[in-house]
Amino acid sequence: MVGACAVAFAQTAGDGPQESPAAMFPHDTNSLWWLSGQMNLISQWHGRFTSPYEGDNSLRSAPEQALSRVWTIYAGVALPRHTELLVDVESAGGRGLSDALGLAGFTNLDVVRNPSLGASPYVARVMVHTTIALGPDTIEATPGPLGFAARVPTRRLEIRAGKLGLADFFDVNGAGSDSHLQFTNWTIDNNGAYDYAADTRGYTYAAIAEYAAPSWSLRFGEALMPKVANGISFDWNVSRSRAENLEVEVRPTAALVLRMLGYANHASMGSYDEAIRDFLSGHVARPDIDAHRAPSRVKTGVGANVEYMAAHGARVFGRAGWNEGHHESFAYTEVNDTVQAGGDVSGASWQRAHDRVGAAFASNGLSAPHREYLALGGLGFLLGDGRLNYAREDILEGYYTAHVWRGLYYALDGQLIEHPGYNQDRGPVLAESVRMHVDF
Repeated sequence: MVGACAVAFAQTAGDGPQESPAAMFPHDTNSLWWLSGQMNLISQWHGRFTSPYEGDNSLRSAPEQALSRVWTIYAGVALPRHTELLVDVESAGGRGLSDALGLAGFTNLDVVRNPSLGASPYVARVMVHTTIALGPDTIEATPGPLGFAARVPTRRLEIRAGKLGLADFFDVNGAGSDSHLQFTNWTIDNNGAYDYAADTRGYTYAAIAEYAAPSWSLRFGEALMPKVANGISFDWNVSRSRAENLEVEVRPTAALVLRMLGYANHASMGSYDEAIRDFLSGHVARPDIDAHRAPSRVKTGVGANVEYMAAHGARVFGRAGWNEGHHESFAYTEVNDTVQAGGDVSGASWQRAHDRVGAAFASNGLSAPHREYLALGGLGFLLGDGRLNYAREDILEGYYTAHVWRGLYYALDGQLIEHPGYNQDRGPVLAESVRMHVDF
């Protein structure tokens, strides 16, 4: 999904400046405008793995290799009354292993799930960002393409509206949200059960309001949903189709951040239960979720997110999530419950301050109707082996990112996936990758 909405510059929400990557060119922190860019290339491959059968949406068991490429230009200009206009242009090309099918925790967050969209540039974000001071005190902030003020009010209300990525602002985690310098798996860089509103590329139209205080924050977002699961077009009738997102963030100490997330998606969603009943009645050859969509259905979910800054540049983090599993997975991936834990360490202790090494584990699960739908031969927008011997999809990922020169980074990454697509008849599979990233 293009780097989980291309969050190359995602920062830990909250007060105070955050760590920022080195760049090819310096950026003036007191400027009235912003201009930067990034490029990310990921080459992935896997060898042959055990697979007694395959379906239409299976991860292919034969050895394969794939290259993805994403570049983004970030621009912004300061307007009167503490307002910024931000515009990003992006291109996502290449492909993913098996065209990004067959895994709930897919291995490359930069991949667009519909390769037919091509690599032509598109407007990824265009939004207005306004900051309203709620007191006289200010603190330092880290300028970046999502907000380039060097100081912000300690107590403030921030309002954003336009085209944006919800994952830039909700469920952000300093150690596990960036496919450009950290992990690349969908369900490690994001909460897999957070079916956040987005088109195929990972963006939506939304309005977000956030209240920030010294030790806590509250943010709420209202966003458009796609017309169909994994679709590129939006349903603009908000009376029947929309997404509400609410997150509370608490910072009890300078080293600890806790977040609690809740969301509700309203859309024309399919019902697994109805698709299963239709198949068992003998009316169709296999269950078809697309034939059982109805408007104004609601899918709810919750998530928890924690990160802790330990000593000597080490960080640990974790997430847990759940969503109701009777309506189809719609916008992100096919996960109904998930848990993950991991951490990373800065290379400062071995005189490589911009290097980082990390490891994380994620375990994803399906609801009973979702797994029965797949076991009977149904297809989701990502999964469908034709049958299913269910087990949780477990993923272990590790990486080393090396800073080469200025804004140039290289990384090695490995992912061991048990029960790909929740199927214990298939796998395990080892996916390996080399990544090159440039910040301009």
